[in-house]
Amino acid sequence: MFQKMKFAVISTSLDPESRSAWLCALAAEQLRLAGHTVTHLDLRRETLPPFDNVLGAGGCYAHPHFELYHRAIAEADGVLLGVPVYNWGIGSGAKALVELTGSSDEGRGLHGAWFDQPVTFLVSGGLDHGYLSHGSFALGLMFDFKCVVNPHFVYATSAHWDAPQTPNAWLQGRLSRTVDRAVDLSQRLAGRAYRSIWEL
Repeated sequence: MFQKMKFAVISTSLDPESRSAWLCALAAEQLRLAGHTVTHLDLRRETLPPFDNVLGAGGCYAHPHFELYHRAIAEADGVLLGVPVYNWGIGSGAKALVELTGSSDEGRGLHGAWFDQPVTFLVSGGLDHGYLSHGSFALGLMFDFKCVVNPHFVYATSAHWDAPQTPNAWLQGRLSRTVDRAVDLSQRLAGRAYRSIWEL
């Protein structure tokens, strides 16, 4: 039986020609065509401030897009995160996003947006052997926020695109399967009675 889910698809690259952003756009389209609700955000459009942990006027929590991202993540049944790889790690945009939305301002107690979220990675790298460059970041989400990281993910280089925004057959198949398995994971985890908080 079809179960309609709610997804946040977030592109964290600031590159005007970002291939991870292309992955996000294709994933969001597949989810919508399947009948799911999608909030598709892009750090190039919906910008975020540097994380300063300052409450009140002028601080990061007062930025107009803070609530947009926090709500999109917290209310989703699953998050698909588009990330670029630089210097054997993911780009700084993803870390800035998690620093801001993973923390909690005074009114949210111990609950950041990421707790217990199923997270699927859509990764763009320059070299084939950067395949696991997102691994330490994924572990951080697991340990800090008890995220359930999807073992199915996309890792694509420039060789996997036939043209801008046009994946080759291999990438098209890999992305389609990954999105399907993100949906399956979210559906299987829906309705959990527990909610994690900050703890050792």
